[in-house]
Order: sequence, then C-alpha cells, then structure tokens
Amino acid sequence: MKTAVVIGAGIAGIAASIRMAKKGYQVAVYEANDYPGGKLSAFTLGKYRFDAGPSLFTMPDFVTELFELSEEDHREYFNFKKKEIACKYFWEDQTQITAYDDQELFFKEIQEKLNIDTKPLKKYLRRAKKKFDLTAPLFLEKSLHQFKTFLNLNTLKALSSLSLYEINQTLHGVNSKQLKEPHLIQMYDRYATYNGSSPFKTPGIMTLVQHLEQEFGTFIPEGGMEQISHSLYELAKRQGVKFHFSEQVEEIITDQGRATGVVVNNVKINYDVTISNMDVHPTYRKLLKNKPAPERVLSQERSSSAVIFYWGIKHSFPNLDLHNIFFANDYKNEFDFIFNKNKLADDFTIYVNISSKDVPKDAPDGCENWFVMINTPSDKGQDWDAITTELRKRVIHKLNKILKTDLEKFIEVEQELTPPMIEEKTASYGGALYGSSSNNKMAAFLRHPNFTSKIKNLYFCGGSVHPGGGIPLCLLSAKITTDLIPKGTDDTD
Repeated sequence: MKTAVVIGAGIAGIAASIRMAKKGYQVAVYEANDYPGGKLSAFTLGKYRFDAGPSLFTMPDFVTELFELSEEDHREYFNFKKKEIACKYFWEDQTQITAYDDQELFFKEIQEKLNIDTKPLKKYLRRAKKKFDLTAPLFLEKSLHQFKTFLNLNTLKALSSLSLYEINQTLHGVNSKQLKEPHLIQMYDRYATYNGSSPFKTPGIMTLVQHLEQEFGTFIPEGGMEQISHSLYELAKRQGVKFHFSEQVEEIITDQGRATGVVVNNVKINYDVTISNMDVHPTYRKLLKNKPAPERVLSQERSSSAVIFYWGIKHSFPNLDLHNIFFANDYKNEFDFIFNKNKLADDFTIYVNISSKDVPKDAPDGCENWFVMINTPSDKGQDWDAITTELRKRVIHKLNKILKTDLEKFIEVEQELTPPMIEEKTASYGGALYGSSSNNKMAAFLRHPNFTSKIKNLYFCGGSVHPGGGIPLCLLSAKITTDLIPKGTDDTD
C-alpha cells in the first residue's frame, strides 16, 4: 500500500485525507495545533461556547458526500437544518431587511421595505444562476491549470457566453446598473467579502456567489459549526487516517524533482505523496526554503483579514437571528481603507453571528454568544493592540445606536482575535482569511494550482489555492487535488 502525508488538519486537509484513504493510501496528517479543524474550530469562555472561525454553512452536500464516499450514513454522525432566515440586515437610517429563505417572502420583504419593483432583482438573480451553471464545472470542479480541463463541451458552452460574465465590470458596477436601489446594491455588494475582496474591484462574475446562498440556502449544523470539522475528523479516523497533533512539519523533502516525504522533529519520514493544506506562502517560504518559489503567485494582494470579538452577552435580543449585518454608511470608503490604505475607516460594517439562536446550549438561558467580526486589512505591521482597543469602542457605539441598547453592561465574558493571532494559529500569511484576494479579473487563474509541475508527487489544497477560500471551496479543493492523484493500490478496478 502506498503512503500519503497531509500537512495541516484544516477542513480541506481532513477531506483530502478521507479521499486519499478511499483511494487506497495509508494516510498520516500532521497538525501543529493540538486540535483539528484549523479556522473551523471552537472554544469556551465560562458558560459560553464559540465557533472560532467560519460561521456560514452553505452547500452541505459537499460534507455529506464524504460520508457517502465512505459508505456511511451522515445522519448517524452529522446533522443540520436549513435556516428560514438567511440573514438580517440593518442600516443606521433604521432600514431593516430580513432575507427569508422562501423566495416569495423575500421578494415581498424587498418590495415592502424598499418600496421598489422586484422584477429587476429577479432578473439579476436569474442571470447570476446562469453564470454559475455555466462556470461551475470549469472554475469550481476541475483544475484550471491542466490543458485537458478546457477540452470539453462545458468549456465551449462557458466560452460562448463570455459577455454574460461581466468580467470587465466590477461587482459594484454591475449591482449599481442592474439593482439601482442603494440598500439593495449594498446588500449584494457584500458578497465580495465571502472571498475577502472588494466589490469595487472584484469582477462582475462574482454575482454567482450570491446565487449559491439564494438558490441553495444557508444551514446550521447541530452543535454548531465545529461539528463539520469534528464529524469529518472522526470519519477520517474510521477510515484509518492517523492524526499527529502538536507535531509541526519542518520541511518537505525533495529528491531529483520529486517530493519524497517530510521532516518532523528533525526526523525524515518517507511518503509516496505529499499534500500541503498549509497556506501556500509559508509552504514555500518555510517548508521548501531551498526551492524556487512562484513569486508572482506569492506576491498577489492578500485577501481581507478580520478582528473578531467573542462576547458572552447576558441579555437576549429577539430582533436578531443567527446571521446579522450592520452596514457602514459609506461602503466605498470602507473598502478603500482596507485595500488601498491598509487601515480601518472610522465607520465600518459589523457582522454579528449568534449561534445560540439555533444551538441553545451555546449560552445560558436568557443569554447569547456573540461572534462580532469586522473586516480589516491583512497584517502588515499595524499596531493591532491600539486598533483593537479603538475598534471595540466604535463597534459598541454603532451597535448601541442601531439596536438602541447599552451593550457594555451586558458583556459578561470576552476574547478577541486579530490578524497576527490568525496567522499564528493557522499559518495564514498576514492573517488573510482567504489567501489572495479576488480583486483582479484574472484572480482565478493566478491562484496557485493544486499541484506543481516543478516537483512531482507534491500537491496543494485549502483556501490559498484553487478554487479559493470558504468551506465549500476548501472541500472542493480537496476533491480537485485528490482527483489528480493516482490510486494507492495496484488493483485496476
């Protein structure tokens, strides 16, 4: 039986380990932390439980597929429910919109709250669906860096509709032209943040992102987001994968243009296949120090990062739901500061996730666990202590103003996470949440491939490589990567 090593037990690394085990490999996973999941992990503060990282769950089929591949019923190990409310949106002018999962309710809400005809929005969403249907087989399901990907009927269909993709316009430009109403434009501009980009820079093709949420819905796992990584970790173990926690890979060994294993604790361990789920930047800079690096790829603009406040709130807010957005008054200024000035604007958008709305045991009775996130630049040496102290004051002031409350007196326990802390915990270069940004119309092609032609038997998965960051894309990266790798046994079934 051939052997494979996966560097990093993030969600893509765990998924890759399951797929490699099913291909007949004996698989080992090395993780520097003492827990699995990477960003998709959890912790407790007093009587409150918090999901540490990603809080949006879409396209659960990418998770359940791994159970099916392993010939298991996911319902025995992993369950989830669909949300009736995808998100609640708040503006300082007191406009409030509830994004219902039910399309009729949603369009009625838009019509009533914004006093507009919803026909342009319906047309806009149909166009986004068409973009997704045409491009998903090409951009999301295959390697973009193999010539054979482009030699099929799906590619010809996609290329025949180039004008539909609006790649020469920005997402904001497309939204402004097609949606017109300012609140609605801002609602759909925000989807650029799903991959850490600016709606004023990322191309118009990114309208396909909102199609995913609108068409397929949002979900919440029983037990919270950590159950995604926890259930897949347990699944991997049942498939024979061996996990080594608190053990950091120090080097990827290469010999005559081939990856032959790794160095852990100064010991060389040979493997037939090496997969790095580590951010591609430190993979080259730290694990392949003496090898030429793809400088053009590594020098790309980083995606946004975040400051997150975890607050145990000794109070209940019935007007809030699982996902809540409190918009900045000047969205363009907010992104100008993030990507052009590497600072935070005085006013900014706040995302509040409250998992206790759907997982009651996450907080004591009558209380809530608030995950409060503000998009920031990646770490370039800013004074994050000073930034976070000032940011906390501004966040509380803005939320108090919109919710007409006094938050400070309700905060019972708290913890914070900054870009340098994100980098330290997850090896994400600069604390960027999604690797490189998509603020370039060629960004999809400039992401690092899932393999390297320079070193055989070395592969890459995770949010810093194709097809990108976020739970669904990370799970897709594991599939794309392992599909490139031959079977690990000699049988030819």
